[in-house]
Amino acid sequence: MYKSSDLREKDVINVSDGKKLGKVCDLEVDVKTGKIDAIVVPAPFSVGNIFSKEKDYVIPWEKIKKIGEDVILVEI
Repeated sequence: MYKSSDLREKDVINVSDGKKLGKVCDLEVDVKTGKIDAIVVPAPFSVGNIFSKEKDYVIPWEKIKKIGEDVILVEI
């Protein structure tokens, strides 16, 4: 069992290309079932997107392949 604070400390890595996406900033929860639908990772910051906010990564729970001690592996 994980707490949301445990998930926020882990790096999220895309196994398709090995890219580090960032850390979990939020969770999408189905209030009827109490189950997590997705994790949210903030879009990367760059000077070019100061005025136009890139969309955050919303990663469906079923795309999570493994939650390890230090990382969350996803396939997107």
